[in-house]
Amino acid sequence: MSTATSFEQQLTQWRHGLHRHPETGFEEAHTSDFVTQVLSELGMEVHRGIGKTGLVASLTLGSGRGVIGLRAEMDALNIAEDATARPYASQIAGKSHACGHDGHMTMILGAAQLLCERRDFDGTVRFIFQPAEEHGRGAKAMIDDGLFERFPVDEIYGVHNMPGMPAGHIATRVGGIMASEDNFTIHVKGRGTHAARPHMGVDPIVIAAQIVLALQTIVSRTLDPGVPAVISCTEILTDGIRNAIPGNVIIKGDTRSYTPEVQALLEKRMREISEGLCALNGAQCTFEYTHEFAPTVNWESCVPTVVEAATRIVGAERVEANIQPMMISEDFGAFLRVVPGAFAFIGNGDGSGDGRGSTPLHNAHYDFNDDVLVTGARYFAEIARLRLPRLAQ
Repeated sequence: MSTATSFEQQLTQWRHGLHRHPETGFEEAHTSDFVTQVLSELGMEVHRGIGKTGLVASLTLGSGRGVIGLRAEMDALNIAEDATARPYASQIAGKSHACGHDGHMTMILGAAQLLCERRDFDGTVRFIFQPAEEHGRGAKAMIDDGLFERFPVDEIYGVHNMPGMPAGHIATRVGGIMASEDNFTIHVKGRGTHAARPHMGVDPIVIAAQIVLALQTIVSRTLDPGVPAVISCTEILTDGIRNAIPGNVIIKGDTRSYTPEVQALLEKRMREISEGLCALNGAQCTFEYTHEFAPTVNWESCVPTVVEAATRIVGAERVEANIQPMMISEDFGAFLRVVPGAFAFIGNGDGSGDGRGSTPLHNAHYDFNDDVLVTGARYFAEIARLRLPRLAQ
């Protein structure tokens, strides 16, 4: 068996082991144990309990002062996996790695193994495993727990797999690459009544319908058409029954944007519309708006490293250096507010060939494409080797 084949099989084995035991935010105990075991066997000291279940391991060679951070997220989702024929399917009821964080962790572990074996850089590489990305809490928890004071880095790099992009292609851009996410809850308080006598009450369903439609005019009629933003109402809850108009309706959802100014404008206009329509119809309104994810904004100084590392690993024809910004969110943006760095997407598959990797993220049938593992591991290792001088042999 060739060394390359055995490395690929090792990564696949690690990934499948992580996939079987998905854990959600701040509950990643088994996952932390697994990652710690692998890193310890590679000879590294692992520091645990950073941001609750987060951990950091460092590899230092030579006397160089440069420090590069490579980050993976550890948490899974509360989605029941629909893959009974998959031999490594989730063994935890109602939870699965439906976003591919098992693959991201494996790529960083693979990079750690490559760098430990080659030992051809002068400086320090920190392998950062972050909890609770899915709800935007983990990066902040690690930062608040002194991550960069205890384990300083000059730059930090991360990736996310992307279904719909050809497997192994790598894409990035200077500036905003992923949006912020803000959550909102609108509580419309009317007066319930019998469905046959609507004139006796204040119907919050009709008012909520007006609010949902009116919110969609904010992006189309308040913002410059060239400014990206999304307002999505995703839940409507009532306390009514089939023959009774409810007294309360709750509308939940989120917004996506790229700048604090747009975030503030969305919040202001949403509040005005919600409270105004409730007042117009004789109802009361409670409006809540919270900031969950910062936008992910790549540092201009770090993007050339991503492009060069990707080009060396997959070839220039498979690298996109100016991808269109996406409205998805990732809490890697919190790190980039503190230290320089850059984020990239790695293609999980576009449905061509064997069709693997194109199932959307957060889907019960989703699975990370194992064919991408070696590419990702080599890419991360190459970033470290690019940014840290070669160690004299």
